[in-house]
Amino acid sequence: MKTHATAAAAASIASTVLLALACALPCPARAGEPRARDLGVPFDGEPGPLNAITDVAGVGVGFATLVRDTADGHAVRTGVTAILPRGKSRTRSIGAACTLNGNGELTGTHWVNESGLLESPILLTNTHSVGVVHDAVIAWGNRRFPPQPGGMLSEAFSLPVVGETYDGFLNDINGHHVKPEHVFAALDGARSGPVAEGSVGGGTGMVCGEWKCGIGTSSRRISVRGSDDAPAREYTVGALVQANYGRRPELRILGVPVGREIPDLLPLTPGPRKDGSILVVLGTDAPLLPHQIARLCRRASLGLARTGSVSRQTSGDLFIAFGPAEPPVDKDGLQRFPTLPNDALDPLLVAAVQATEEAILNALVAGETLVGINGNTVYGLPHDRLKAVLRKYGIGAPPAPASAPAPAPAPAH
Repeated sequence: MKTHATAAAAASIASTVLLALACALPCPARAGEPRARDLGVPFDGEPGPLNAITDVAGVGVGFATLVRDTADGHAVRTGVTAILPRGKSRTRSIGAACTLNGNGELTGTHWVNESGLLESPILLTNTHSVGVVHDAVIAWGNRRFPPQPGGMLSEAFSLPVVGETYDGFLNDINGHHVKPEHVFAALDGARSGPVAEGSVGGGTGMVCGEWKCGIGTSSRRISVRGSDDAPAREYTVGALVQANYGRRPELRILGVPVGREIPDLLPLTPGPRKDGSILVVLGTDAPLLPHQIARLCRRASLGLARTGSVSRQTSGDLFIAFGPAEPPVDKDGLQRFPTLPNDALDPLLVAAVQATEEAILNALVAGETLVGINGNTVYGLPHDRLKAVLRKYGIGAPPAPASAPAPAPAPAH
Protein backbone atom coordinates (compact mmCIF):
# COMPACT_ATOMS: atom_id res chain seq x y z
CA MET A 1 0.00 0.00 0.00
CA LYS A 2 1.43 3.38 -1.07
CA THR A 3 1.67 6.24 1.36
CA HIS A 4 0.20 9.59 0.32
CA ALA A 5 3.72 10.98 -0.23
CA THR A 6 4.72 7.98 -2.32
CA ALA A 7 1.58 8.25 -4.42
CA ALA A 8 2.16 11.95 -5.00
CA ALA A 9 5.74 11.32 -6.03
CA ALA A 10 4.63 8.58 -8.42
CA ALA A 11 2.03 10.87 -9.94
CA SER A 12 4.63 13.60 -10.37
CA ILE A 13 7.03 11.22 -12.13
CA ALA A 14 4.24 9.86 -14.31
CA SER A 15 3.23 13.35 -15.44
CA THR A 16 6.78 14.30 -16.36
CA VAL A 17 7.34 11.00 -18.17
CA LEU A 18 4.24 11.66 -20.26
CA LEU A 19 5.59 15.12 -21.10
CA ALA A 20 8.97 13.62 -21.92
CA LEU A 21 7.43 11.08 -24.26
CA ALA A 22 5.39 13.78 -25.95
CA CYS A 23 8.58 15.75 -26.62
CA ALA A 24 10.83 12.83 -27.50
CA LEU A 25 10.49 12.83 -31.26
CA PRO A 26 12.86 15.11 -33.21
CA CYS A 27 10.09 17.02 -34.93
CA PRO A 28 10.20 20.82 -35.37
CA ALA A 29 9.79 22.57 -32.04
CA ARG A 30 7.35 25.11 -33.42
CA ALA A 31 5.92 24.32 -36.82
CA GLY A 32 6.33 27.16 -39.26
CA GLU A 33 8.63 29.18 -37.02
CA PRO A 34 11.64 30.70 -38.80
CA ARG A 35 15.24 29.67 -38.46
CA ALA A 36 18.16 32.09 -38.86
CA ARG A 37 18.27 31.72 -42.65
CA ASP A 38 14.56 32.52 -42.84
CA LEU A 39 15.31 35.89 -41.24
CA GLY A 40 17.70 36.78 -44.06
CA VAL A 41 21.00 35.74 -42.47
CA PRO A 42 23.14 34.76 -45.51
CA PHE A 43 25.41 32.07 -44.09
CA ASP A 44 28.32 30.71 -46.07
CA GLY A 45 28.20 27.18 -47.41
CA GLU A 46 25.54 24.81 -48.70
CA PRO A 47 23.37 23.14 -46.04
CA GLY A 48 22.01 19.63 -46.32
CA PRO A 49 18.31 18.98 -47.04
CA LEU A 50 17.34 19.35 -43.36
CA ASN A 51 20.14 21.73 -42.36
CA ALA A 52 20.57 19.50 -39.32
CA ILE A 53 22.97 16.96 -37.87
CA THR A 54 20.56 14.28 -39.05
CA ASP A 55 21.67 15.03 -42.62
CA VAL A 56 24.56 12.72 -41.68
CA ALA A 57 23.19 9.28 -42.52
CA GLY A 58 22.31 7.10 -39.54
CA VAL A 59 22.21 9.86 -36.93
CA GLY A 60 19.15 10.04 -34.68
CA VAL A 61 18.17 12.73 -32.16
CA GLY A 62 15.63 12.51 -29.35
CA PHE A 63 14.47 14.72 -26.51
CA ALA A 64 12.81 14.63 -23.12
CA THR A 65 11.57 18.12 -22.22
CA LEU A 66 10.38 18.94 -18.70
CA VAL A 67 8.42 22.16 -18.22
CA ARG A 68 6.12 22.31 -15.20
CA ASP A 69 5.63 23.99 -11.85
CA THR A 70 5.62 21.74 -8.80
CA ALA A 71 3.02 21.85 -6.05
CA ASP A 72 5.58 23.41 -3.70
CA GLY A 73 6.28 26.25 -6.12
CA HIS A 74 9.44 25.11 -7.90
CA ALA A 75 9.87 25.72 -11.62
CA VAL A 76 11.08 22.75 -13.65
CA ARG A 77 12.69 23.92 -16.89
CA THR A 78 15.11 21.20 -18.00
CA GLY A 79 15.46 17.99 -19.96
CA VAL A 80 17.67 15.56 -21.85
CA THR A 81 18.90 15.45 -25.46
CA ALA A 82 20.13 12.19 -26.98
CA ILE A 83 22.30 11.97 -30.11
CA LEU A 84 22.77 8.46 -31.51
CA PRO A 85 25.57 8.48 -34.13
CA ARG A 86 24.74 4.99 -35.43
CA GLY A 87 21.09 4.78 -34.45
CA LYS A 88 20.00 2.25 -31.83
CA SER A 89 22.97 -0.05 -32.26
CA ARG A 90 26.25 -0.95 -30.58
CA THR A 91 28.29 -0.03 -33.64
CA ARG A 92 31.21 2.18 -32.70
CA SER A 93 32.21 5.33 -34.58
CA ILE A 94 35.55 6.97 -35.16
CA GLY A 95 35.60 9.73 -32.52
CA ALA A 96 37.48 12.48 -30.72
CA ALA A 97 36.76 15.08 -28.05
CA CYS A 98 38.38 18.43 -27.33
CA THR A 99 38.11 21.37 -24.94
CA LEU A 100 38.29 25.12 -25.40
CA ASN A 101 37.67 25.97 -21.72
CA GLY A 102 37.25 23.16 -19.22
CA ASN A 103 34.79 24.53 -16.65
CA GLY A 104 32.31 21.75 -17.37
CA GLU A 105 31.81 18.02 -17.77
CA LEU A 106 31.72 15.65 -20.73
CA THR A 107 32.08 12.14 -19.36
CA GLY A 108 33.69 9.23 -21.17
CA THR A 109 35.96 11.36 -23.33
CA HIS A 110 39.25 10.11 -21.88
CA TRP A 111 38.50 6.74 -23.46
CA VAL A 112 37.17 8.31 -26.67
CA ASN A 113 40.50 10.05 -27.19
CA GLU A 114 42.58 7.08 -26.00
CA SER A 115 40.84 4.58 -28.29
CA GLY A 116 39.86 6.88 -31.13
CA LEU A 117 36.35 5.44 -30.92
CA LEU A 118 32.96 6.65 -29.70
CA GLU A 119 31.17 3.66 -28.18
CA SER A 120 27.95 5.16 -26.80
CA PRO A 121 25.18 7.63 -27.53
CA ILE A 122 25.85 11.25 -26.59
CA LEU A 123 23.54 12.72 -23.94
CA LEU A 124 23.19 16.41 -23.03
CA THR A 125 21.50 17.65 -19.86
CA ASN A 126 21.91 20.05 -16.92
CA THR A 127 24.91 20.17 -14.60
CA HIS A 128 23.29 18.44 -11.63
CA SER A 129 21.76 15.61 -13.67
CA VAL A 130 24.94 14.16 -15.17
CA GLY A 131 24.99 11.29 -12.66
CA VAL A 132 21.43 10.08 -13.20
CA VAL A 133 21.76 10.40 -16.97
CA HIS A 134 25.07 8.51 -16.95
CA ASP A 135 23.55 5.65 -14.95
CA ALA A 136 20.41 5.58 -17.10
CA VAL A 137 22.39 5.29 -20.36
CA ILE A 138 24.14 2.21 -18.97
CA ALA A 139 20.80 0.75 -17.86
CA TRP A 140 19.23 1.47 -21.27
CA GLY A 141 22.15 -0.21 -23.02
CA ASN A 142 21.96 -3.28 -20.79
CA ARG A 143 18.22 -3.52 -21.37
CA ARG A 144 18.51 -3.18 -25.13
CA PHE A 145 21.70 -5.25 -25.49
CA PRO A 146 21.72 -7.72 -22.56
CA PRO A 147 25.24 -8.60 -21.36
CA GLN A 148 26.45 -12.12 -21.95
CA PRO A 149 25.79 -14.33 -18.89
CA GLY A 150 28.89 -14.36 -16.74
CA GLY A 151 30.80 -12.30 -19.28
CA MET A 152 33.05 -9.52 -18.07
CA LEU A 153 33.11 -6.16 -19.90
CA SER A 154 30.24 -7.18 -22.16
CA GLU A 155 27.99 -4.27 -21.15
CA ALA A 156 26.96 -2.08 -24.07
CA PHE A 157 27.82 1.38 -22.74
CA SER A 158 30.02 1.26 -19.63
CA LEU A 159 31.62 4.67 -20.28
CA PRO A 160 28.83 6.78 -21.79
CA VAL A 161 29.35 10.32 -23.02
CA VAL A 162 27.20 12.75 -21.01
CA GLY A 163 27.65 16.53 -21.25
CA GLU A 164 26.18 19.35 -19.19
CA THR A 165 25.50 23.04 -19.11
CA TYR A 166 24.06 24.92 -16.13
CA ASP A 167 20.36 25.84 -16.25
CA GLY A 168 19.90 26.93 -12.64
CA PHE A 169 18.95 30.47 -13.63
CA LEU A 170 15.59 29.20 -14.94
CA ASN A 171 15.36 25.66 -13.58
CA ASP A 172 15.09 24.25 -10.06
CA ILE A 173 18.40 22.51 -10.70
CA ASN A 174 18.79 21.31 -7.09
CA GLY A 175 15.44 19.53 -7.29
CA HIS A 176 17.01 16.79 -9.46
CA HIS A 177 13.92 16.47 -11.64
CA VAL A 178 15.55 14.49 -14.45
CA LYS A 179 14.85 10.80 -13.84
CA PRO A 180 15.90 7.60 -15.64
CA GLU A 181 12.51 7.49 -17.36
CA HIS A 182 13.29 10.75 -19.11
CA VAL A 183 16.62 9.44 -20.37
CA PHE A 184 14.92 6.30 -21.67
CA ALA A 185 12.30 8.46 -23.42
CA ALA A 186 14.94 10.55 -25.18
CA LEU A 187 16.89 7.48 -26.29
CA ASP A 188 13.84 5.47 -27.35
CA GLY A 189 12.43 8.47 -29.20
CA ALA A 190 15.60 9.29 -31.14
CA ARG A 191 14.90 9.45 -34.87
CA SER A 192 16.35 10.78 -38.08
CA GLY A 193 14.58 13.71 -39.76
CA PRO A 194 14.00 17.34 -38.71
CA VAL A 195 15.38 18.28 -35.29
CA ALA A 196 13.62 20.48 -32.74
CA GLU A 197 15.45 23.65 -31.66
CA GLY A 198 15.33 26.18 -28.85
CA SER A 199 13.81 25.27 -25.48
CA VAL A 200 13.77 21.49 -25.90
CA GLY A 201 15.56 18.62 -24.20
CA GLY A 202 18.76 19.60 -22.43
CA GLY A 203 18.43 23.08 -23.91
CA THR A 204 15.14 23.88 -22.16
CA GLY A 205 16.61 26.19 -19.52
CA MET A 206 19.62 27.53 -21.43
CA VAL A 207 20.57 31.14 -22.18
CA CYS A 208 23.11 32.62 -24.63
CA GLY A 209 24.03 36.24 -25.18
CA GLU A 210 21.55 36.88 -22.36
CA TRP A 211 18.71 35.81 -24.67
CA LYS A 212 16.71 32.59 -24.43
CA CYS A 213 18.60 29.91 -26.32
CA GLY A 214 19.05 26.14 -26.12
CA ILE A 215 19.39 23.49 -28.83
CA GLY A 216 20.39 24.39 -32.39
CA THR A 217 21.58 22.40 -35.38
CA SER A 218 22.91 22.87 -38.91
CA SER A 219 24.80 21.00 -41.64
CA ARG A 220 26.98 21.48 -44.69
CA ARG A 221 27.28 19.48 -47.92
CA ILE A 222 30.74 19.59 -49.42
CA SER A 223 32.61 18.17 -52.38
CA VAL A 224 36.05 16.70 -51.71
CA ARG A 225 38.74 15.36 -54.04
CA GLY A 226 41.26 13.04 -52.47
CA SER A 227 43.73 13.94 -55.24
CA ASP A 228 43.81 16.04 -58.39
CA ASP A 229 42.88 13.12 -60.61
CA ALA A 230 40.34 11.52 -58.23
CA PRO A 231 36.60 12.02 -58.71
CA ALA A 232 34.88 14.49 -56.42
CA ARG A 233 32.90 12.85 -53.62
CA GLU A 234 30.07 14.41 -51.62
CA TYR A 235 30.17 14.41 -47.82
CA THR A 236 28.18 15.98 -45.00
CA VAL A 237 29.26 17.68 -41.78
CA GLY A 238 26.54 18.26 -39.18
CA ALA A 239 26.52 20.17 -35.89
CA LEU A 240 24.24 20.18 -32.85
CA VAL A 241 24.79 22.59 -29.96
CA GLN A 242 23.47 23.11 -26.47
CA ALA A 243 24.19 26.83 -26.14
CA ASN A 244 24.28 28.51 -22.74
CA TYR A 245 27.09 31.09 -22.88
CA GLY A 246 28.10 34.68 -23.51
CA ARG A 247 27.34 38.25 -22.57
CA ARG A 248 25.07 40.59 -24.48
CA PRO A 249 27.68 43.17 -25.63
CA GLU A 250 29.78 40.40 -27.21
CA LEU A 251 27.04 38.82 -29.34
CA ARG A 252 27.72 39.07 -33.06
CA ILE A 253 25.92 37.72 -36.12
CA LEU A 254 28.01 37.72 -39.30
CA GLY A 255 30.20 40.35 -37.67
CA VAL A 256 27.28 42.64 -36.81
CA PRO A 257 27.34 43.75 -33.13
CA VAL A 258 23.77 42.66 -32.51
CA GLY A 259 24.23 42.59 -28.73
CA ARG A 260 25.23 46.25 -28.63
CA GLU A 261 22.49 47.25 -31.05
CA ILE A 262 19.81 45.57 -28.90
CA PRO A 263 21.01 46.24 -25.34
CA ASP A 264 17.60 46.09 -23.63
CA LEU A 265 15.37 43.14 -22.67
CA LEU A 266 18.08 41.81 -20.39
CA PRO A 267 17.23 38.83 -18.14
CA LEU A 268 15.15 39.72 -15.12
CA THR A 269 16.83 38.41 -11.98
CA PRO A 270 17.24 39.53 -8.36
CA GLY A 271 21.00 38.86 -8.40
CA PRO A 272 24.12 38.49 -10.57
CA ARG A 273 24.70 35.49 -12.80
CA LYS A 274 27.83 33.95 -14.31
CA ASP A 275 28.55 33.03 -17.90
CA GLY A 276 27.41 29.55 -18.84
CA SER A 277 28.82 27.04 -21.28
CA ILE A 278 28.33 25.38 -24.66
CA LEU A 279 28.42 21.80 -25.85
CA VAL A 280 29.05 21.15 -29.55
CA VAL A 281 28.53 17.79 -31.25
CA LEU A 282 29.93 17.38 -34.77
CA GLY A 283 29.27 14.41 -37.04
CA THR A 284 30.41 13.51 -40.54
CA ASP A 285 30.21 10.67 -43.04
CA ALA A 286 33.64 11.50 -44.47
CA PRO A 287 36.22 8.71 -44.03
CA LEU A 288 38.59 10.12 -41.41
CA LEU A 289 41.06 8.72 -38.91
CA PRO A 290 40.80 9.63 -35.20
CA HIS A 291 43.46 12.33 -35.39
CA GLN A 292 41.62 13.88 -38.36
CA ILE A 293 38.32 13.77 -36.44
CA ALA A 294 40.14 15.58 -33.62
CA ARG A 295 41.18 18.31 -36.04
CA LEU A 296 37.55 18.63 -37.15
CA CYS A 297 36.44 18.80 -33.51
CA ARG A 298 38.74 21.72 -32.74
CA ARG A 299 37.16 23.81 -35.51
CA ALA A 300 34.01 24.11 -33.39
CA SER A 301 35.85 26.76 -31.38
CA LEU A 302 36.15 28.93 -34.50
CA GLY A 303 32.43 28.68 -35.22
CA LEU A 304 31.79 29.69 -31.61
CA ALA A 305 34.19 32.63 -31.92
CA ARG A 306 32.28 33.93 -34.95
CA THR A 307 29.31 34.59 -32.66
CA GLY A 308 31.42 36.78 -30.37
CA SER A 309 32.34 34.27 -27.66
CA VAL A 310 35.64 34.78 -25.85
CA SER A 311 35.29 31.61 -23.70
CA ARG A 312 35.34 33.23 -20.29
CA GLN A 313 36.64 31.77 -17.02
CA THR A 314 33.32 30.23 -15.97
CA SER A 315 32.44 28.81 -19.38
CA GLY A 316 32.68 25.10 -20.09
CA ASP A 317 33.19 24.91 -23.87
CA LEU A 318 33.39 21.19 -24.64
CA PHE A 319 33.19 19.53 -28.04
CA ILE A 320 32.93 15.99 -29.40
CA ALA A 321 33.03 14.76 -32.99
CA PHE A 322 32.32 11.44 -34.66
CA GLY A 323 32.84 9.98 -38.11
CA PRO A 324 31.96 6.75 -39.89
CA ALA A 325 31.57 3.36 -38.26
CA GLU A 326 34.61 1.42 -37.09
CA PRO A 327 35.59 -1.05 -39.82
CA PRO A 328 35.37 -4.78 -39.04
CA VAL A 329 38.38 -6.99 -38.47
CA ASP A 330 39.06 -8.90 -41.69
CA LYS A 331 40.06 -12.54 -42.15
CA ASP A 332 43.70 -11.58 -41.70
CA GLY A 333 42.98 -10.07 -38.30
CA LEU A 334 43.40 -6.51 -39.57
CA GLN A 335 41.22 -3.42 -39.51
CA ARG A 336 41.52 -1.40 -42.67
CA PHE A 337 40.52 2.24 -42.30
CA PRO A 338 39.76 4.12 -45.52
CA THR A 339 40.67 7.76 -45.12
CA LEU A 340 41.02 11.00 -46.98
CA PRO A 341 44.54 12.44 -47.16
CA ASN A 342 45.27 15.38 -44.89
CA ASP A 343 45.68 17.66 -47.88
CA ALA A 344 42.01 17.08 -48.77
CA LEU A 345 40.59 18.10 -45.38
CA ASP A 346 40.13 21.84 -45.85
CA PRO A 347 36.51 21.68 -47.11
CA LEU A 348 35.58 19.57 -44.07
CA LEU A 349 37.30 21.95 -41.65
CA VAL A 350 35.54 24.94 -43.20
CA ALA A 351 32.21 23.09 -43.03
CA ALA A 352 32.66 22.39 -39.32
CA VAL A 353 33.18 26.09 -38.61
CA GLN A 354 30.18 27.12 -40.70
CA ALA A 355 27.82 24.48 -39.31
CA THR A 356 28.76 25.28 -35.71
CA GLU A 357 28.15 29.00 -36.22
CA GLU A 358 24.76 28.48 -37.84
CA ALA A 359 23.68 25.89 -35.27
CA ILE A 360 24.32 28.41 -32.47
CA LEU A 361 22.36 31.14 -34.24
CA ASN A 362 19.50 28.73 -34.98
CA ALA A 363 19.34 28.02 -31.24
CA LEU A 364 19.24 31.76 -30.56
CA VAL A 365 16.52 32.46 -33.13
CA ALA A 366 14.42 29.56 -31.80
CA GLY A 367 14.50 30.80 -28.22
CA GLU A 368 11.22 32.11 -26.81
CA THR A 369 10.67 34.14 -23.64
CA LEU A 370 10.61 31.87 -20.61
CA VAL A 371 9.84 32.53 -16.93
CA GLY A 372 11.54 30.19 -14.50
CA ILE A 373 12.50 29.73 -10.88
CA ASN A 374 12.05 32.75 -8.56
CA GLY A 375 10.36 34.58 -11.43
CA ASN A 376 13.64 34.81 -13.34
CA THR A 377 12.80 35.73 -16.92
CA VAL A 378 14.82 35.43 -20.12
CA TYR A 379 13.48 37.03 -23.28
CA GLY A 380 13.51 35.61 -26.75
CA LEU A 381 15.46 37.60 -29.36
CA PRO A 382 12.87 39.72 -31.23
CA HIS A 383 13.06 38.71 -34.88
CA ASP A 384 11.86 42.01 -36.28
CA ARG A 385 14.54 43.95 -34.40
CA LEU A 386 17.22 41.48 -35.46
CA LYS A 387 16.27 41.91 -39.11
CA ALA A 388 16.32 45.69 -38.72
CA VAL A 389 19.81 45.60 -37.19
CA LEU A 390 21.12 43.37 -39.97
CA ARG A 391 19.64 45.67 -42.62
CA LYS A 392 21.33 48.63 -40.93
CA TYR A 393 24.66 46.91 -41.65
CA GLY A 394 23.72 45.96 -45.19
CA ILE A 395 22.72 42.35 -44.52
CA GLY A 396 19.40 40.90 -45.62
CA ALA A 397 16.61 42.27 -47.74
CA PRO A 398 15.98 46.01 -47.48
CA PRO A 399 12.64 47.04 -46.02
CA ALA A 400 9.83 47.52 -48.48
CA PRO A 401 9.57 51.16 -49.56
CA ALA A 402 6.75 53.12 -48.02
CA SER A 403 3.88 53.88 -50.33
CA ALA A 404 4.04 57.38 -51.76
CA PRO A 405 1.26 59.62 -50.51
CA ALA A 406 -1.51 60.32 -52.97
CA PRO A 407 -1.09 63.71 -54.65
CA ALA A 408 -3.23 66.46 -53.31
CA PRO A 409 -6.18 67.24 -55.58
CA ALA A 410 -5.77 70.30 -57.75
CA PRO A 411 -7.53 73.34 -56.35
CA ALA A 412 -10.90 74.07 -57.91
CA HIS A 413 -11.05 77.05 -60.21
